[in-house]
Amino acid sequence: MKRTVLFFGIAMLLLSSFEVSGQRHHHSIKKVVIDPGHGGKDPGAVGRKSKEKDIVLAIALKVGRYIEENHKDVQVIYTRKSDVFIELFRRAQIANESNADLFISLHCNASKSASAYGSETFVMGLHKSNENLEVAKKENAAILLEDDYEVVYEGFDPNSPEAHVVFTLYQNAYLEQSLGFSMLVQDQLRNRAKRHDRGVKQAGFLVLYKIAMPGVLIETGFISNANEEEYLASEQGQVFIASAIYRAFKEYKQNVEKAGYVQELAKVNEPVVEQKTEEPELNGNISFRVQFAASKENLPLNDPGFKSLGKIKKYLHQGMYKYTSGDETSLETALKHKEYVVKKGFKDAFVVAFINEERIAIDKAVEILQKRMLVN
Repeated sequence: MKRTVLFFGIAMLLLSSFEVSGQRHHHSIKKVVIDPGHGGKDPGAVGRKSKEKDIVLAIALKVGRYIEENHKDVQVIYTRKSDVFIELFRRAQIANESNADLFISLHCNASKSASAYGSETFVMGLHKSNENLEVAKKENAAILLEDDYEVVYEGFDPNSPEAHVVFTLYQNAYLEQSLGFSMLVQDQLRNRAKRHDRGVKQAGFLVLYKIAMPGVLIETGFISNANEEEYLASEQGQVFIASAIYRAFKEYKQNVEKAGYVQELAKVNEPVVEQKTEEPELNGNISFRVQFAASKENLPLNDPGFKSLGKIKKYLHQGMYKYTSGDETSLETALKHKEYVVKKGFKDAFVVAFINEERIAIDKAVEILQKRMLVN
């Protein structure tokens, strides 16, 4: 009980001290903030021959140059353009004060295992594995180099797993857009840069929780892996990675600004009738599924076109029969299943959430899971 009260006390302190500015509708991309992680007295992860801070700065400058050269209507803002130390809270301030439309934080990963490799992209949210938590703890540890960090971050301990739970309560406002951009990044890193795809994940990053816009943290590769370090530190490797991130940005910008994309967002965030219950977070069964088809006709679940998708369900929503695959307990595993469904030919598939078989918004489902984690 004491631990629960402490968690909610910390949450309220953080909410009052670090309140995010009001939501803005991002239907065009005019400003993007590129954030090379670490810098100055903070080297980040260190490999045999190179440092994270140098690699990500080189990649960041390339990404920014590609955007500036090909999109004259977009202003590129850097949190740093040289080897200087920038506090984590200041990086978010730069983005918010600029009224940016997208935040891209670049990093290199590290592991105790020299065989770990590949790229992964994170959005702010609930970490469902110790592996994701360790990545967040490593990046958040940069605050230990800041002056008065205990005061600035209200006593937050980057080495405490429990402290990280609080920060997963934030950044739900732009979860859909952040996830959309993340998936484009991973697609490009896999196809363009030929990186092993470790997927889109969620974890509690200090640099992301306070920004008032869609934002992602990209772990470009493992500096602790000798072969991957060589690639990351090479001019060719940096060009391929920067090109992949730029291409993801280009596609995201086109999607956002396309008239049809607003309709797609409306489709993903269709008005839903939530189950009427006083405390759904305490007794509701949350599941995430991949919606791949909708029809006015009531098609059978054993339709031949569906047989390769595994567990199929349907529900009636807004006068349409809608068909889903999978039944996951976390958003992260649902996103992985979505990739499988897309590969089977359903390219417009997207994740939907349910509580006790009633459709709810994804951010609401994530919020309920986060509250449960605090209470238990």
